[in-house]
Amino acid sequence: MPPSTQNPLALAAPFRITPPVTDIASPAATERFAEAIRRFDAANAADPNHELADGLAHPKELLYAQRLTNWVLRLCPDAPEELLLAARCQHLCRWESPRDSYPMTRPGYLLWRANLKKFHAQKSGEILHAVGYPPDLIQKVQDLNLKKNFPADPLSRIMEDALCLVFLEFQFAALAAKTDDAKTINALQKSWGKMSAAGRAEALKLTYGPREQALLAAALQPPNPAQ
Repeated sequence: MPPSTQNPLALAAPFRITPPVTDIASPAATERFAEAIRRFDAANAADPNHELADGLAHPKELLYAQRLTNWVLRLCPDAPEELLLAARCQHLCRWESPRDSYPMTRPGYLLWRANLKKFHAQKSGEILHAVGYPPDLIQKVQDLNLKKNFPADPLSRIMEDALCLVFLEFQFAALAAKTDDAKTINALQKSWGKMSAAGRAEALKLTYGPREQALLAAALQPPNPAQ
């Protein structure tokens, strides 16, 4: 199959994700693109934290990057190059900046999150520069990493939908199991408020356990004007 019609992400995927990345015809299927994805994945493969998927333990951020990429492609099969790159490096080497390296307070959490975005953008920029991407394309990827133009930029909306859908599909149940209902419902409402109509439609197609179904239903209840 010629490079221009080959699934660009299949060139570097070290293990299968579920569901698999959809085959797409993309101008992003270039050696430069494939090398950037390979380097992103190699960096994330060093994650000392692991998560089970398909009965196997995988480096956590590598698994996250592939899941996020898969959702981007499901939402936008003809996703442009900068969006595919940004999805693959959104949490690049996150373990290198752990939460407990900041004060365990609300201001400390907010500072950690703000600095994380800059950290990921810097590391992604270094890799993209090393494989030969021009500054304007690197800036587009970093802007997506930083959510700089959300929600005005349509690509940032797709990215945010994908981020929320990864949370709902793979992280929601674990959060609900360890967090009280009010905090979980608040997290769901915040995610729902950032999603587009298309993202919400996909969220409603997901399979949830009984507890998660109840929490999501509670989160989506319209506010009671009498309260």
